[in-house]
Amino acid sequence: MSGGFGIDVGTANTVVCHRTRGVVLDEPSVMVVRTSEARTRRVRPLLVGREARDLMGRCPVGLTAVRPLHDGVIVDLEAARAFMAALLDKAALPAWQRIGARAVIGVPAGATALERRALLEVADEAGMRKAALIPEPIAGAVGCGLDPLEPRAHMVLDIGGGTSEITAFCYGGVLSHRSSRIAGDEMTLTLYRYLRAEHQLLVGELTAEALKCAVDAEEGLSTVVQGIDLATGRPRLKTLESAEVLEALQPTADAIIAALAGVLDDLPPQAADDVLTEGVVVFGGSSLLRGFDKLVESALGFPVRMADRPLTCVAEGAAHCLGDPDVVRAYEDTFIEAG
Repeated sequence: MSGGFGIDVGTANTVVCHRTRGVVLDEPSVMVVRTSEARTRRVRPLLVGREARDLMGRCPVGLTAVRPLHDGVIVDLEAARAFMAALLDKAALPAWQRIGARAVIGVPAGATALERRALLEVADEAGMRKAALIPEPIAGAVGCGLDPLEPRAHMVLDIGGGTSEITAFCYGGVLSHRSSRIAGDEMTLTLYRYLRAEHQLLVGELTAEALKCAVDAEEGLSTVVQGIDLATGRPRLKTLESAEVLEALQPTADAIIAALAGVLDDLPPQAADDVLTEGVVVFGGSSLLRGFDKLVESALGFPVRMADRPLTCVAEGAAHCLGDPDVVRAYEDTFIEAG
């Protein structure tokens, strides 16, 4: 079969990119199942992607919203198998078209061997018999136009929903890497806790997520948040300025950068010179937070370049690697096991 697919199975979103047709699917990594089936070996999704996400916090009795991935890796193998098959069906990729299809799948560089094997099993169950894995930072770099095989050092920062990773690489190998399980989902949880503690307002996960995304807008924008007043139990509206939201998120963003900044300690001087000249390329959904690039720049001391397509560049880079297998071969053994 000509073509093939690059896949980014993320905690927050799953992106599928066809080698020649481009991005064919970009959906939230959520599905709705019957509660009675949630922990069984026969998981049959009723809704997947955006339709499932819209029911989060609103599921009627008997239905449950499930996230098959947590911290960027599979936590429920049966749910992940059903989710992947349903998503590929939704992308108008029937089973007969997927059988034997080649796929390159992005996975966190810090994923364990067991976590990587689970992802390959899921791809195999979905009909993709020739799947290969590539570290997400490398796939994202390729999607941003960088060449990970050239004798020049590059550095990328990937801030996703479940994991944050910073990686320096050169000539088919990793120079330095740091990974943190503090990422975009932690920012959403921080806002949820902030509203509860500071304003006695109880909100849903989707409301907290929408508030986090609202600070992408121009400076000075205020946002109206609706929730339940903890004192009265009644609905209440609260107007928040962008500055207050950013201030609430600052400690979490600082923690992410602090966890990743150690990558610089392992960087050889000549490689550091390359990075200083070129800058750190930043991608991932949480990198869209307004002012995040300035925070990274001040913490790392390197110039920052934001990716043109931060949400899809990992899948696009993985798809590009279908035509450049040398990249996959060079980096397939560079996954960093947690010590």
